[in-house]
Amino acid sequence: MKDKQTERWGTYEPFHIPLGDKKIVDIIITNHARSRWLDRVESMKTGYADIAQYLWDCLKEGRIVSYYRNEQDVYTIDDDLIFVAEFAVSEKDVDLLGNPLHKMIVVTFLGRMSETMELRDLKTYYSWLRHSRRMTLIKNNRKRR
Repeated sequence: MKDKQTERWGTYEPFHIPLGDKKIVDIIITNHARSRWLDRVESMKTGYADIAQYLWDCLKEGRIVSYYRNEQDVYTIDDDLIFVAEFAVSEKDVDLLGNPLHKMIVVTFLGRMSETMELRDLKTYYSWLRHSRRMTLIKNNRKRR
């Protein structure tokens, strides 16, 4: 989703927004992220363009921050909505110095911390999920024997 009002930052450089050490020039929403948006965030505006426009506006306003200081894949919007993103180098866009610009690929939306308390500490939440899945597999394996 590129900015519709301003196609270019300057005369020679594509419009981009910094996020950490990346310069975002485009946002891509995956099918999985769209389905999670519908389930966990909002049921009204669920189109790819709607979600990308919302993320682009949040990015321009500086409302997106990294969830963890060291990891670069989990981000929050307004310290509430958590999503996972990957970054790919844009093949066609570079800045004036020739440095690469990036596309932000939104993989999934985890939900809102205000609605799901488990999301406040993701490491504990994921370890609990792995443990509960492992225990379920062990129980199912016992039943089959």
